[in-house]
Amino acid sequence: METTATAQMPEATKDFMPINGTDYIELYVGNSKQAAHFYKTAFGFQSLAYAGLETGLKDRESYVVVQDKIRLILTSPLKSGTTIGKHIDTHGDGVKVVALWVDDASYAYNTALERGAKSYMEPTLEEDETGKVVRSGIYTYGETVHIFVERKDYQGTFLPGFKAWETPDYNPAPTGLKYVDHMVGNVGWNQMNYWVDFYENVMGFKNILSFDDNDISTEYTALMSKVMSNGNGRIKFPINEPAEGKKKSQVEEYLDFYEGEGVQHIAVATDDIIKTVRDLRSRGVEFLRVPDTYYEVVTDRVGKIDEDLAPLKELGILVDRDDEGYLLQIFTRPVEPRPTMFFEIIQRKGAQSFGKGNFKALFEAIEREQELRGTLH
Repeated sequence: METTATAQMPEATKDFMPINGTDYIELYVGNSKQAAHFYKTAFGFQSLAYAGLETGLKDRESYVVVQDKIRLILTSPLKSGTTIGKHIDTHGDGVKVVALWVDDASYAYNTALERGAKSYMEPTLEEDETGKVVRSGIYTYGETVHIFVERKDYQGTFLPGFKAWETPDYNPAPTGLKYVDHMVGNVGWNQMNYWVDFYENVMGFKNILSFDDNDISTEYTALMSKVMSNGNGRIKFPINEPAEGKKKSQVEEYLDFYEGEGVQHIAVATDDIIKTVRDLRSRGVEFLRVPDTYYEVVTDRVGKIDEDLAPLKELGILVDRDDEGYLLQIFTRPVEPRPTMFFEIIQRKGAQSFGKGNFKALFEAIEREQELRGTLH
C-alpha cells in the first residue's frame, strides 16, 4: 500500500454532496445529566439546550453542550427496553450520530440512497416558533449514523423540540477547543476498503492518505488506516481496521469491548495546545504518556518549531511534520468505563496530515495501557 506524507485535498468543484461542516455529535450515554456535567467540568463545554420530560419527551432525555463550533448531545433513555437503552447495553457509552450540516437535507438523503446508502431517517420537517429544520439520515459502519441537518430557515437555540438550557450558576470557562478536526472509525477485519468505497461512492469523499501495517505497527501490534475527506476538507474520517500482529491491537480491543464497529476517537482543534492541555489536566482529564526519551530526538526529526520543548515534554504533547508544516497532538485515555472512545487534542501549524511520525510512540503508549488492563495478549 502506498503511503504519502502529506494529505492532498480533493477539489471542491467535484463535490456532488456539499457538506458545510460537522453540525453535532450525539452520544448515547447511561446518565445524560452526569455526562453533561462531566463535559462541562472537565472539557469546558457550556450549557446550550435540553429536551426531555419538560419538553414533552417520554422515552429519553438529552442535554446539549457547546464549545465554539463543537456541539455534543448527551442522550439517555428514561425507561427500560428502549432502542437507546439496548444500544448502551451492547456498546456502552459512545457515539451514535455524526450529524453533518448541509444546505439541502432532502437532496443529500436522496443522493445517498440512489448511490447505495441504507436509510436511517427519511427527510423530516421540524418546526417551532423560531423557524424550521429538515433532517434526514443514513447508516454508516456498525450502528453509527449520519444525520443531514438543513437549518438555513432556523434561528432557534439548537433544534425544534429543544429548549434553552440555562445554568447561570455553573458554566466553567472554555478550554480553547474550537471545532472537530476529524473523527476516527474502527471497523472489522477486511472492512476498511468496503467503507472507503462507501464514502467515495455514496458521499463523494476522497481517500487523501493511506497507512498500512508497515506505517502503524510496533513489535506487538499493527493496524491499517485510510483517511477519507469531503470536497472542502471540513469533514475527515480516518477509518482503521486491525492488521496481523503478535498480540491484540488497539482496534481489536475496541471491537471486543464496543462489541462492534464504531467511532474510536474525536479529534478537536485548539489554537494553543499547551494552554488547553494544562487547563484540561487541571480539571482531571487524563492523557496518554510517551517516554521522556521521545523528546531527546524530536527536534532532529521535525526541525525547528515555535514552541519551547520543555512544556511539550512536561505535558506529553507530540510533534510531527509534513510538507505543509507541523502539528502538535495529544490523546486522552478512554473517557468511558470500557476501553473504547477517547479524544485527541490537535493544533495544526500548517500540517494537513495526522502524525505518522508519532504512530510508533503513541501505539507503544497504548500497549502499556492495554497491558495494565490485561487485554494485550
